[in-house]
Amino acid sequence: MSKPFILGLTGSIGMGKSEVARMLTELGVPVFDADAAVHELQGPNGALLAPIERAFPGSTGAQGVDRQKLGAAVFGNPDKLRLLESIVHPEVAEMRRAFLADNADAPLIVFDIPLLFEKTGQHGLGAVAVVSAPAAMQRERVLARPGMTADKFEKILALQVPDSDKRSRADFVIDTGTSLAQTRTQVAALVAHLCENGPWPPSEADLPAAPGAPI
Repeated sequence: MSKPFILGLTGSIGMGKSEVARMLTELGVPVFDADAAVHELQGPNGALLAPIERAFPGSTGAQGVDRQKLGAAVFGNPDKLRLLESIVHPEVAEMRRAFLADNADAPLIVFDIPLLFEKTGQHGLGAVAVVSAPAAMQRERVLARPGMTADKFEKILALQVPDSDKRSRADFVIDTGTSLAQTRTQVAALVAHLCENGPWPPSEADLPAAPGAPI
């Protein structure tokens, strides 16, 4: 029995990665969401509450991790951030192994990893797809989020690998500066290509993209 082809899915803030992940799920592709795994582990009765509370007293409660308090505890402190990562990453890796075992018969699976280039790297992945959109569209989407400010947006961008670098390092680029229908066409073509042909990129004709309404 052959192993599933593993596609890494990533993209900077506001690029539409979550929407693309939903499209993949709708097509029947198993998607492992790293962010969702962390939220589960840090939520009410989550497996990480006790070790996080020991390392960062006062950062958890009945509803799970208080993300604002925990963020304040590690912000600007590389040693504390590494400590937090040493607690979180092994548990996420274990959830990922279980996901792989549960979907061992699938021809294609996706690891949705927001900080793939920034943190985890491409080890173990068959290919990487980057979700991208024009910078002006990205900014408009992000600033429309509740509680977001231009200053906060710029600080987040400064912590992420530039979109142009991600595009240049990707095996595939999914353009979400299009209509939802056009983005779905790109995603469906990519899934069909990977399931039928393997990791090499299809032609531009196989992955159509055109300007249109944003996601």
